Amino acid sequence: MRKQNSDSYSILLDVCIALLKVGGGLLLTYIGLIALLLVPAFFFSFGINDKQVEIFVGTSFLDKANNSKQSEAKQYVGSMNRSQQAYFAENNALATSIEALGIGIKTERNNYKYSLRVTQTSAFSYAVAKKPELKNYLGGVFLVPAKELDPNARRDEMTTATILCQTEKLPLIRFKQTDEPAEPIYQNGEVICGKGTTDVNK
Repeated sequence: MRKQNSDSYSILLDVCIALLKVGGGLLLTYIGLIALLLVPAFFFSFGINDKQVEIFVGTSFLDKANNSKQSEAKQYVGSMNRSQQAYFAENNALATSIEALGIGIKTERNNYKYSLRVTQTSAFSYAVAKKPELKNYLGGVFLVPAKELDPNARRDEMTTATILCQTEKLPLIRFKQTDEPAEPIYQNGEVICGKGTTDVNK
């Protein structure tokens, strides 16, 4: 089993388990478990039947720090969405790179990797977390007939529809996610988030 945490966490956990096995030292065990919970977080990853299993243990102590890191990712992907809309309004096309958006976002920062995927009718912006306790964020910009959103628009007019999605809260034990989260889709005149993600604004 590969453990992605410091040796001190492992030692503390081993001590607690040993005390439980011998059936004594309950007070010390409780103290050890409380101390373990006060540790910001730790993370295990191991293989079972050719699948990678992840176990993440953290506390509410981390919530505030994580929210700050996630806020940056959410802001960046939102900016990429808005910049795509502005780019389309000016160039009648979607930008094919983050650099072309002209908003100064680096493709890699301390906590997230940022990327862009573009098709003929859509652009997807990604903020993929480097740490298991952080959410991923996805933005979608779709080129759609303006008349689908505004009955008074011209028949030949195109406009953009956007959405910002986030991955759902991760369970304590899960199979490792090796692929990027499902992209949002435009369906029946509405933009909706993909499987495993939710609309940030709902």
